[in-house]
Amino acid sequence: MLFIVIFSCIFFAQALPQGHVLYHHHPQPYAFGYSVRDHYSEQHRHETGNGHGAAVGSYGFTDARGIARKVNYVVDHAGFRAQVNTNEPGTANQNPAAVRVISHQPHTPRIVDPVHVHPVEVVAVPVDNGLGAGLVF
Repeated sequence: MLFIVIFSCIFFAQALPQGHVLYHHHPQPYAFGYSVRDHYSEQHRHETGNGHGAAVGSYGFTDARGIARKVNYVVDHAGFRAQVNTNEPGTANQNPAAVRVISHQPHTPRIVDPVHVHPVEVVAVPVDNGLGAGLVF
């Protein structure tokens, strides 16, 4: 009888999957989104996908001053491509790294005054602080 119990335990232990169970899920189209608005800003994101790696979406914000950015994007076999619409200060129309930036902020070159550095003399003075000789700067 003991032999049958031990054999049954070994049999069932071998029959159980080792590690983890794999579940195969078939690709499915999806869509999600959110929009949050309070007294100070608005934020949003929306995306739809075909379940096979391609998606189209947008995200963005508008702050209390009216500064806004909206990014429209496409993700597919050709990679991630985005178009940025903004009125953020300091932006200009440009296309870096396959991203198209469309700025509604007029570009003004920033003039920076040269920095004047004045040398400061540092003097080390020996002192006796009761713990032995030391230096004070």
